[in-house]
Amino acid sequence: MKRVAIIQSNYIPWKGYFDIIGMVDVFVIYDSAQYTKRDWRNRNKIKTAQGTQWLTIPVQIKGQYRLAAIKDVKVSDQKWRKKHWHAIELNYKKSIYFKEYSDLFKSLYLDDDQEYLSKINFKFIKAINEILGITTEIRWSMEFDIVGDKSEKLLNICKQLEADIYLSGPAAKSYLDEDLFNQEGIKVEWMDYSGYPEYPQLYTPPFIHEVSIIDLIFNTGPDAPKYMKSFKK
Repeated sequence: MKRVAIIQSNYIPWKGYFDIIGMVDVFVIYDSAQYTKRDWRNRNKIKTAQGTQWLTIPVQIKGQYRLAAIKDVKVSDQKWRKKHWHAIELNYKKSIYFKEYSDLFKSLYLDDDQEYLSKINFKFIKAINEILGITTEIRWSMEFDIVGDKSEKLLNICKQLEADIYLSGPAAKSYLDEDLFNQEGIKVEWMDYSGYPEYPQLYTPPFIHEVSIIDLIFNTGPDAPKYMKSFKK
């Protein structure tokens, strides 16, 4: 049974995003989709002594937001790299596994000058997959013929991949037409983000699940998969 997921690129996503990647055979980065402001495309949260802190990549859009595809969005100022790395170093330098992974992340931030947001996101996603041992095949939406409304576009990608199962995040329940998938013999499964176990996290209480996965990596290192769902047997 071939399982596929199709999701927009996110910046240093939380653990649920990587669980979806780990649960499928092919993961499609859907950067042909419309860019949305104040979303996860260019920002995420880290844990600090004062609570959570947003790390946001500044972007520039040609024309109107409603017409911009994620793949066409560029950063507006490369100074974000030093700012984000400084914030991460400041807040995670006391975590158990920070030293083990700091050189890798420091290089991702400071030794690169990529301008396109989705490609920046991909570099982080690829590196984090390697840390976690996720070997799922990753494809880009631009590789496929995409036509129709929201549901039809996703269905067409699944059909071209000869998928048996489409794994979706729960937010898509508001628009996804499951009947379309059923008619094509593709079963829709919904990701369940409930029931994640807590792990040794800095600055607790409170424990906060909804932060970038770098929080899990710096705090638990090679044990990170134990606190995720895609590695459960």
